[in-house]
Amino acid sequence: MKRLLKGRLSFIFLFAMLTLILSGCGEPFLSTLQPAGEVARTQYDLMLLSVVIMVGVIIVVTAIFLIVLFKFRRKDESIPKQVEGSHKLEIIWTVIPILLLLVLAVPTVKATFDLADVSPMEETNEDGKTDVTTVNVRANLYWWEFEYPNEEIITSQELVVPTDERVYFNLIASDVKHSFWIPAVGGKMDTNTDNVNKFWLSFDGDKAGEMEDNIFYGKCAELCGPSHALMDFKVRAIPRDQFDQWVGNMQSVTEPVAAESATAQQGQEIFNNSCIGCHAVTPANTTPEAARMAPNLTNFGDREHIIGYLENNEENIKKWLNDPESLKPGNKMTDTYGDLSDEEIDALTQYLTGLKVQD
Repeated sequence: MKRLLKGRLSFIFLFAMLTLILSGCGEPFLSTLQPAGEVARTQYDLMLLSVVIMVGVIIVVTAIFLIVLFKFRRKDESIPKQVEGSHKLEIIWTVIPILLLLVLAVPTVKATFDLADVSPMEETNEDGKTDVTTVNVRANLYWWEFEYPNEEIITSQELVVPTDERVYFNLIASDVKHSFWIPAVGGKMDTNTDNVNKFWLSFDGDKAGEMEDNIFYGKCAELCGPSHALMDFKVRAIPRDQFDQWVGNMQSVTEPVAAESATAQQGQEIFNNSCIGCHAVTPANTTPEAARMAPNLTNFGDREHIIGYLENNEENIKKWLNDPESLKPGNKMTDTYGDLSDEEIDALTQYLTGLKVQD
């Protein structure tokens, strides 16, 4: 018995130490344990409440176990007093779990309804638009499209949102089920092919200011294919005035940005011959959804990352253009264009890096 008790106590101690150590792991831009928005804080508080209840139950049960083990250890052959059929005990151990469930259920149910309230995005003004920031998210194998219906612009791979206000999302998928998740800002929600899911998130301005370049990381949280783990996107959370400026810059692009250098002009020609059929380089949302077959590249040069997870620099762009399958297996860009020479890849890279809407 002593050996068993010692083993259990050692396990509990080890588990507690691992919990303490691992709780410090994770980057703030990708950690659910460092909430950076109203939704994330609500979910984090519910998680803490459930942990407190569970730990409390464990402590009480362990204490009772130890009391019974040492205080009521059998010393002779006499039979201890029997409590079978005790109405008092049966009421106690029935009522206590019910109370604990109520303590957890009431705030959980309230939060569920609060977080599911997307009524503001359903209300339209006289222009037929909503008075709240709305983003239509479309998940594809293996990239993300972000459409801003009120602003009538589209971008991809890098979601830009205003801080300290609610941002409402319509979620759908083009091919298979995916799941939209920004860990530091709120829980995940599926993107389905046959229905639109809706929810809202808010991005804390102070927390965003602590991130490098105000960037949070987003991920696909539903196994969708060989490059599921690489289906990342980035979220740039900026103050409202900067967001409005970004929107204005995007809306000002009505024609493809003209290449300046001779090499970039060569790259633009290659792009127009090989890439324009799938990739748009203007942000207007006039193209039917079915025709938007690949990421919109209007502000490609402004983005921090390419293909979701690689730093945006010339070396990585050239690697991607040369062999996209090696960097993101199963992507739909592979084998859609002929082999490019090193000179053509250099020209195309220079053209792509010049696609910017910000100075």
